Amino acid sequence: MKPGFFEKLVDRLDHLDKGSLQTYFLRLAREKGLMETIFQALEEGIIVLDSDAQISYANRAAEGMLGFKLENAVGDKIAKYLKDIHWDLVLDLDEEEWSQLVRREIEITYPQHRFVEFYVVPLTAVDENEEGAVVIFRDVTRERQTTADSIESERLHALSLLAAGVAHEIGNPLNSINIHLQLLDREIGYLENETARDELKELVEVSRKEVGRLDTIIRQFLKALRPSLPERKPHRLQTLLQDTLEVIQHEIRDRRMLVETDFAKDAPAVMVDDTQVKQVFFNVIKNALQAMADGGILKLESYLTDRYVAVTVEDNGSGIDPDKLGAIYEPYHTTKAEGTGLGMMIVQRIMRDHGGEIEINSEPGRGTRLTLRFPREDTRMNLLIAPEDNE
Repeated sequence: MKPGFFEKLVDRLDHLDKGSLQTYFLRLAREKGLMETIFQALEEGIIVLDSDAQISYANRAAEGMLGFKLENAVGDKIAKYLKDIHWDLVLDLDEEEWSQLVRREIEITYPQHRFVEFYVVPLTAVDENEEGAVVIFRDVTRERQTTADSIESERLHALSLLAAGVAHEIGNPLNSINIHLQLLDREIGYLENETARDELKELVEVSRKEVGRLDTIIRQFLKALRPSLPERKPHRLQTLLQDTLEVIQHEIRDRRMLVETDFAKDAPAVMVDDTQVKQVFFNVIKNALQAMADGGILKLESYLTDRYVAVTVEDNGSGIDPDKLGAIYEPYHTTKAEGTGLGMMIVQRIMRDHGGEIEINSEPGRGTRLTLRFPREDTRMNLLIAPEDNE
């Protein structure tokens, strides 16, 4: 709408005939419709408040962000949807309070978890004769995630450099210790006292196992921080899962575990790195076994959705406390006496590199169900059926 159009229209009302008046009002309606369309097309949320901080207008973006419908929210106090803001001070144009509200970021949990940046413009700041305010919102959830990912990437890069140096400095002495333990074991074999020989050999064997464990921890740490890019080829997850079970079958048998399987028939192959996915399966199955006492039940299942081939690993073990679930992917976080705390970090990284998803449901004392979702290459497409030719 051109500046001054409405004022000119009001000034001329007394001098307009019926036809000219209709033309002006039609033009005004078109201009209003255009502005309405523009407001509804904006990705930013817009809410207009009256002098009592009640909602008088909101576009679709604002409705979606705050979870209301305009027809139901007209007349509601904005404080119902945005709390902890001194709206009376804002609408009275308290300069100090308004300057604090130029930009503010809040976390919203309903109708969807997101972070929203908003600012308030009292209409009296534009025209002293106007009352009320305009609240403008912008979804910054993606920006926050991008920033968090960037910080994590920098942190992991720094850890990688540190780990490489530490691994080098520790690896050489460990290798030397292992060689000298082998020499010591050979010399012990020449002792005539059988009792002393056996005791010393046992001590050497314990030392060699501890050296091996340190070497394993270093290699796992490096693999977690600097994973290789997946070399994807078509593989059936059921086959990779069965291969993993064969590797760990002795532990399953020794601990008298019962394994129940229910695999989807005709599940399509997915594009994965078989070595990395076997590592994922090994880690999550190992965790499940360690969470159960002897004689536990391990359930393995696969199923299909339109987008994913999913594998679930369920145990009836000790479960995970809700307050510890958030830290499950953190390095060195473990509840096991001999755990390195790197297994789930590796699982998360491999699944992320494959474009997959992880879901964990756990109840203390009753067990854990972990779901791994791998993207399907044959994503279903809904095709329109061509109409029959009646000729």
